[in-house]
Amino acid sequence: MIRVLLCLLVFYITPVNAQKNSPETETQFKSLKWLEGTWERTNLKPGMKAYEKWNPGVYHELRGTGVTMKGEDTVFLEKIQIIVKGNSIYYVADVKENKEPVYFKFTALTSSGFVCENPEHDFPKKIEYLLNDPNLTVVISAGNKSQNYLFTRK
Repeated sequence: MIRVLLCLLVFYITPVNAQKNSPETETQFKSLKWLEGTWERTNLKPGMKAYEKWNPGVYHELRGTGVTMKGEDTVFLEKIQIIVKGNSIYYVADVKENKEPVYFKFTALTSSGFVCENPEHDFPKKIEYLLNDPNLTVVISAGNKSQNYLFTRK
C-alpha cells in the first residue's frame, strides 16, 4: 500500500513541475549545458586569479560561483544561477554590494551564447556570454560603459 501511495505521489508531483515551463523554454535551458564546468579568467593583472564554476542544480537550474583572488585573498565573490521561471530564463547574480539577488531576463539565446538584461539595474544592465570553445567571452555593460572578461575552459 505504501508503494502505491509513493508511486501516486511521484506521478502527481512530477507532471505539475513539468507543466510550469513551456517545452520551448525547457529545450532552450537544456542548450546551456555547454556552460557547465570551470572557466579560468585569462585577462587579469599579474598576481590575480579568477574563475567561474558552473554546476547543474536541481530541476532546470545551473548554479555558479565567480571568484577573484589576489594571492590567497578573495577580493570578489559572486553566487550566480541560471533558472527557469515560468516561460522565461533568468541569470541571477548575488553579490554583497546588492541587498537582494539581481535577476537578468534572457533576451537572446543561441547554441554558442546568450544575452540577458535588466534595464532597472544600475550596472550592469546587460550581460553577454559568447562561447568560442575552449574560450568564453563575458561582457557586462550599461550605456557606454562595458567590461570584458575572457575565460578559457579548465
